[in-house]
Amino acid sequence: MAVTLDTIKVPIAEELELFEQKFRDSMKSNTPLLDAITRYIVKSKGKQVRPMFVFLSAKMFGPVTEKTYRAAALIELLHTATLVHDDVVDDSHERRGFFSINAIWKNKIAVLVGDYLLSKGLILSVSNNDFNMLEIVSEAVREMSEGELLQIEKTRRLDISEAVYFEIIRQKTATLISSACACGAASSGVNEELVAKMKLFGEKIGIAFQIKDDLLDYSLDNTGKPKGIDIKEKKLTLPIIYLLNNAGSTNKRKVINIIKNHHHNKEKVEEVMGMVLQSGGIEYTIEKMNSYKNEALQLLNSFPDSSSKRSLIDLVAFTTERRK
Repeated sequence: MAVTLDTIKVPIAEELELFEQKFRDSMKSNTPLLDAITRYIVKSKGKQVRPMFVFLSAKMFGPVTEKTYRAAALIELLHTATLVHDDVVDDSHERRGFFSINAIWKNKIAVLVGDYLLSKGLILSVSNNDFNMLEIVSEAVREMSEGELLQIEKTRRLDISEAVYFEIIRQKTATLISSACACGAASSGVNEELVAKMKLFGEKIGIAFQIKDDLLDYSLDNTGKPKGIDIKEKKLTLPIIYLLNNAGSTNKRKVINIIKNHHHNKEKVEEVMGMVLQSGGIEYTIEKMNSYKNEALQLLNSFPDSSSKRSLIDLVAFTTERRK
């Protein structure tokens, strides 16, 4: 039976419900425009996977405290800020089925809203002397920025190696999940060794999470044809990198040419998708994802059994088995 978020949430259901209110309060502003935008953000929020990592990581070591709620709010404020900024960078007009902030209020306001959310996270931590958590999250912001810039630089030249790909997704995606797990553990008062262990756990599953995202681009929709969104955006993900590493020189030049010059041509994109499928790139990518997932589970297995630990194990399964 497939794992669902509802079953995963059971050990922290009450905490998540209270967190909803605390998070809404943490975003409030006396500026009417800003308040309207933050209410819109709350309305269009996602699955809240990262706060779940915070609460489950904390509860695995002890009771949830006010510091845990602040940790979850800090992570969610940072995550929301980066999404708002990402939509500006990517010129994206949709997020989770809703119009993006920049689509409704334009880029200037979106950038300022992202800055505001980051500042709220900083103030929340500093005013409560949560300096250890602020250090963890500040490091994540730095890495996420570096990862985004590295991806932009490499995408322009289409020369992303497998090693560079893993560094990009570690920085861009895994660091935030890693920070969620580390902050959750830190909020329960455990020693630095356990915080570091949970940070590594978050990094492993964060990498697996992003690899799964790359695989979803090759899932079949209702028409029975692959999606190919990453190719259209000239993103070199692991299935494509595998194809390029194992293709002959003629096919390699062909794939690079299509991605560089014909990425909006539906037939050409589908041709590359077909080449990826035939190359074994999907199987290779799944193998890599499962390797990171298993490393994450091994780290969890070193902790005593509890309902929170079992939910974390299920959350690991959910991140790698989800269909969207």
